[in-house]
Amino acid sequence: MVLVLKNEQIEGLVPMAEEIEVIEQAFRELGEGAAMNSPRARLRVPWKEEGGQYYFNNIMGLVPGMKSMALRIDSSFSKEVQVAGAKRRIYPGDYIGLVFLFDMDTCELLAIMDDHVISTMRVGATSGVATKYLARKDASVMGLLGSGEQARTQLTAALAVRPLKKVKIFSPTRENREKFAREMSAERKTEIVPVASAEEAIRGSDIVTAATNTVEPVVVGRWLEEGAHVNSIVGGDGYLPRRELDDEAIKRAGLIVVGYKAQIFLDRQAEFAERLERGMVKPDDLHELAELLTGKCRGRKSEKEITLFKNNTGMGIQFAATARKIYEKARQKGIGTELPLELFMTRRGDRAYSP
Repeated sequence: MVLVLKNEQIEGLVPMAEEIEVIEQAFRELGEGAAMNSPRARLRVPWKEEGGQYYFNNIMGLVPGMKSMALRIDSSFSKEVQVAGAKRRIYPGDYIGLVFLFDMDTCELLAIMDDHVISTMRVGATSGVATKYLARKDASVMGLLGSGEQARTQLTAALAVRPLKKVKIFSPTRENREKFAREMSAERKTEIVPVASAEEAIRGSDIVTAATNTVEPVVVGRWLEEGAHVNSIVGGDGYLPRRELDDEAIKRAGLIVVGYKAQIFLDRQAEFAERLERGMVKPDDLHELAELLTGKCRGRKSEKEITLFKNNTGMGIQFAATARKIYEKARQKGIGTELPLELFMTRRGDRAYSP
C-alpha cells in the first residue's frame, strides 16, 4: 500500500533531534560518494498577468543507507510585487507540493507526502548540522533574523545542538517578533526576547541566523563578533537576486561552507555570483557541508574565527532522508491514508516495458 500524508499529519511527527540525525547521515553519505543528489531544476514561464509566472520545481536525490529515493515537485503560480520599494516574488493561491518516496530495494512507491512541513524541517535541520560542527562549543547567545516558519525551525535546530541561554529575535514588524518570542518562549526554557533592530540581534551573539524573505542584505559584517557562526538560508536565483549578507560579512568569514556548490553556478545565486566575478570570493573558498562531515575540508580553526554556512538550496538527499523518517514514524503510529500499490506499479510479465 502507498501511504498518503498531509501537512497536518506530518507536523510534529519527527523531533528535531532525530531530523538532524538523518540529515547528517544523508550529507555524510554524500561526502563518502554513496548518496546522490541532482541539481534543483525550475521551469518558469510568463503566465496570466504582467509579472506573473507559472512555476514548476523539481528536486531529487537518494540515500542508500536508508534505501531511500525521493522526488519533490511543486506546481504553482507566482507574481512579482513591490514591497516597501523593493522587488519580491510571492506565491499566492493554492498549489501542488509533493514528495514521492521510493524504496531502493523494491523500486516501490512507499508514500506521497505534502512537501511544506518537510521542507521547513529539512532546512532547519541542515543549519542544525552545520551549527553542530562549526559554532563554538560554548556558544550561548543567538541572534535570529526573521519570525516566520523557517525561523521557528532554525531556532529549534540550534537549540538541539547548543545549550543556548538567550535568543534575540528581530523582524521588521514589531507585532510579529513579539508574537514569535512569546510563543517560542512558552515552548522552551531559553530566554527569547524581541529586539528593535537587526544590529541589536547580531551584536554580542555567538550564533547569527538569517531566515528572512529579504532581497537586500540584513547581516552587516561589522556587527559580527569575533568567533561568531553565521547561518543564512536565502538562495535567490537569476529571477530574483536575493542576499542576506553584505560584502563585509563574506570577507570576515574565515571558513565558508555551503549546502551544494554546483547550485550556486547553475542558478547564479546572488549571494556569491557577482562576488565571484569580482574576485572577492574564489570558487576554492567555498566548501560543501558533505566535505566538512567527511574531513575533506577543515572545521573551525580557532575560537576567534568567524564561520559561515550558506544553506543555499533544496537538495534531494534532504527529502529522501526526511521522508523516510516520517514514513517510518507514520507507519508506527498508524497515521495516513492508504492507496493500492497496484495503482502505481507496472508489472512487466512477459512484456518489455520501458525502462
